[in-house]
Amino acid sequence: MKGVILAGGLGTRLAPLTKITNKHLLPVYDRPMIYYPIQTLVDAGVKDLLIVTGGNNAGDFLRLLGNGTQFGLPRLNYAYQEGEGGIADALRLAEIFADGEPIVVMLGDNIIEKNIRRGVAAFRKQKRGARIFLKAVENPRAYGVAELKGDRIVSIEEKPAKPKSQYAVIGIYLYDNTVFDIIRTIKPSRRGELEITDVNNAYIRRGQMQYEILDGWWADAGASHQKLLETNLLIARQRGVKS
Repeated sequence: MKGVILAGGLGTRLAPLTKITNKHLLPVYDRPMIYYPIQTLVDAGVKDLLIVTGGNNAGDFLRLLGNGTQFGLPRLNYAYQEGEGGIADALRLAEIFADGEPIVVMLGDNIIEKNIRRGVAAFRKQKRGARIFLKAVENPRAYGVAELKGDRIVSIEEKPAKPKSQYAVIGIYLYDNTVFDIIRTIKPSRRGELEITDVNNAYIRRGQMQYEILDGWWADAGASHQKLLETNLLIARQRGVKS
C-alpha cells in the first residue's frame, strides 16, 4: 500500500499567514504542519509516500523534507498540482505513483491524536473498494456528512443544511486502484472543482464503501485561524505542556 498526502491549495482561509508560504508549512506547536500526516502514515506502516503540492512555495517542501530520512523513509516522492482543481483533481496526479496498488490518502492539514493502524489493517483485508474515517462533530454542517444505516454508509452530503448524522468525513481515505477510473468519470462541481465527496459516493453506489470511527481527537488545522490555534493547543497538551 502506498500513501498520498495532499498539500496544495492557496490557504486563503489562513491569510495573511499564507501570503509567503504554503499553509502546510506553518508551525503547529513544535514542528511544521506537514510533519503530522507524514508521521501518521509512517506509524501505520505506509512508507512509500507521495506529496502533492502546488503554488509558489512548492520548492520549500523539498528543502524542508528532502528524501524523508528524518521519518525513516527510503525516499519521498513529489507531484505538482497546477491551479485549484479540488481534492480529487490533486489525487489524480498520484495515478502513476500508485502503479495499480491501493492507496491511503491524507489531507496535509488534518492532524489526529492517535493512529489509523486498525483502519489500514482492515482495508488490507477488505481487498477492494474504499474505506473512510468518520468522527462525530458538534458542527456537521461545516463538513461532508455520512448518512448511516446500521453498519453501512448510504450517502455522503457536503455541508448539508440539515445533517443526517453527527459524523463528519475526515481527510483520510483508503482506495483500491479503481479510484482513478472513478475520478475520470466525475464532473466539476458548481465551484469548479473535482470533489472527493463525488468519488466517495461512487464507491457507495457500488456497495464498496466501508468506514471506521476515528479514535481520539481530530483537528482540521487549515480550516481557520481559530482551528489552527486550537490544534496548537491540543498538541501542546499532548506534549505535556501546561497552559
